[in-house]
Amino acid sequence: MSESIIFEVMLKLIVILVAAKLAGYIFDLIKQPRVLGELLAGVLLGPSLFGFITGHEEILLFLSEVGVIILLFLVGLESNIHELLKSGKSALMVAVIGVVAPLLLAMPYLLYIEAIDFNVALFVAATLTATSVGVTMRVLSEMKKISSLEGKIILGAAVIDDVIGLVILSVLVGIAETGSVEMMGVAQTIITAFLFLAVTVIVGMKLEEPILRLIRHLKVKRSFIVTAVIFALLLGYLADYIGLAAIVGAFAAGLILEREEHKEHIMKKAEVIGDVFTPIFFVMAGVVVNIYTINMDLLPLAAVLLVIALISKIVAGFGAIGTKASKMAVGVGMIPRGEVGLIFATIGLKELVLGEGIYSVLVVVIMLTTLVTPPILKKLMEKK
Repeated sequence: MSESIIFEVMLKLIVILVAAKLAGYIFDLIKQPRVLGELLAGVLLGPSLFGFITGHEEILLFLSEVGVIILLFLVGLESNIHELLKSGKSALMVAVIGVVAPLLLAMPYLLYIEAIDFNVALFVAATLTATSVGVTMRVLSEMKKISSLEGKIILGAAVIDDVIGLVILSVLVGIAETGSVEMMGVAQTIITAFLFLAVTVIVGMKLEEPILRLIRHLKVKRSFIVTAVIFALLLGYLADYIGLAAIVGAFAAGLILEREEHKEHIMKKAEVIGDVFTPIFFVMAGVVVNIYTINMDLLPLAAVLLVIALISKIVAGFGAIGTKASKMAVGVGMIPRGEVGLIFATIGLKELVLGEGIYSVLVVVIMLTTLVTPPILKKLMEKK
């Protein structure tokens, strides 16, 4: 690689990080998720306006992949398995309905009204199944309602949703690679994904303490965070090696270390790494959004997908049966697609299943679901 290319990439990386931080800061001031600011920064830097970044820079794409692996590792660290089990049937019902409803509503429309190819329709519908509760948790935190019944159900359902979503994503990647739906292949991927998660989490928890004991004896500076990142990358590599999405492995690594007594220390250090790499992923996701590919013909599709995205999660909230929780509040809390939806859409584009136009439509829908949630959820929770 020539020096001129290296300097060009360095300049682009500097601009990406500065733009992401500035945009994130501005959106934080107006009490909106920083991820939306980072996405918008990417849209402005890409072909839609300045054209400073094309979206095909291999080094930047690689760094964005590292960013999404760190992001899913952090999601795993924040996903408490015991809290998940406590939320029980209600969280499970909310999560399952939240995955099934978007598929049932979106697939017939995409296949028979829009006449979209089956693989494309499946990727679009699957993107709508995602749930990102970072925005919801922030709203509940500000209102001191995280420990409320609604908060516990939403968090538990989101963890289950993440697991189901990652399995679905692995299936979709398999379909994208083969180009067709083979029931045996789909069944094999589902079984492999669940077995991988189960085996890695169970075995990882057994080996966790001896490995960490060895690290303590080594007394190497920052050994905990370095080991944690290596662990996340290793499980990501193993997941990719057996045909699953690498982020499944990173998520499993986070779940394993969630029980570690140094969890808070690991999380703080990993968040620092995430603060560098994760914005690159969101900016690059925004770069690929080309507003010129969204023609008038795609506006009805965007409108219908937004309605499906909203209704399907609100319906899911009514799965919290047998509890005194506000069903509407739970449903609204599950609406944001955020970074999880973006991961789905970006992988669909990367695997050449989604075209630029449909990808751009999905990003707009994801951004809108993330924007509408805070004000509605605040009003519903104030009534509690």
